[in-house]
Amino acid sequence: MMELLKQLQKKRKIIKVIFLITFIFFNYTSFLYAKVFSRILTIEGTFIQGGLLFGKTKPNSKIFFNDKKIFVNNEGDFLLGISRDEKKENLLIVNNENKVEKYNINILSRKYKIQKIDGLPKNKVTPNQEELKRIKKESKLISKYKNLFLDKTFYKSGFVWPVEGKVTGKYGDQRILNGKPRRPHFGIDIVASLGSKIISPSDAIVAFTFENTFFNGKMIILNHGLGLNSIYSHLNKIYVKKGDKLKRGDLLAEVGSTGRATGPHLHWGMNVFNTAVDPEKLIQNQPKF
Repeated sequence: MMELLKQLQKKRKIIKVIFLITFIFFNYTSFLYAKVFSRILTIEGTFIQGGLLFGKTKPNSKIFFNDKKIFVNNEGDFLLGISRDEKKENLLIVNNENKVEKYNINILSRKYKIQKIDGLPKNKVTPNQEELKRIKKESKLISKYKNLFLDKTFYKSGFVWPVEGKVTGKYGDQRILNGKPRRPHFGIDIVASLGSKIISPSDAIVAFTFENTFFNGKMIILNHGLGLNSIYSHLNKIYVKKGDKLKRGDLLAEVGSTGRATGPHLHWGMNVFNTAVDPEKLIQNQPKF
């Protein structure tokens, strides 16, 4: 009899653990992929550090995220880029026809790994003075084209992977280059063979192409509208030019190893203006427009 009771108690414990795991899983995923509904506001996306949120409100509304004014187009569309280290509790304010509504937007925190990369040329980790001047000049130019505003919603065509391959560098990871701590990785690295074709992951306009930057080598910046842009670095060959209009799946470039790279791969970055978001999270969870 005692043995039977022990077995029953053991089964109950197992059932409790399964229930707890299920509860945590469904609450966690619903938190990540939640929609925030009200009479005048809907938000879809990944509510996590590095996430990209797609908002919809009434036309002519004014949106403020943590006191920062967010552009809203004539159809009520807007985008929120969640930074790598965004705080948990955030305030979103909607002002529509002199009526103000406030929403608490909770953002899930992430744990980032440390990625060690060795074998890079010494100057690619510790540039000299002349190289630092070049880097500063290129950074200003890159920032300029990341901040170009386009009142379009090309991103509504949806996103696909720009190239097939293994993701070896994750968004947000702290980089240790040749043993020296450097800034976090604001994008993902996809390893593929030299010359592999890269496609445009969504509809876009080519904001700019660079034939030879110090860190990124050959690179492309695409504009997907409302501040959303994407970056493709270390390219072998570029097939597009500034101003080209692209559809999702159009040929963009070839995988290379130009700039600061130890082998052929694509660095794919995405930003809302200068706020870097995680392309992998976007692919995993994107709205159906």
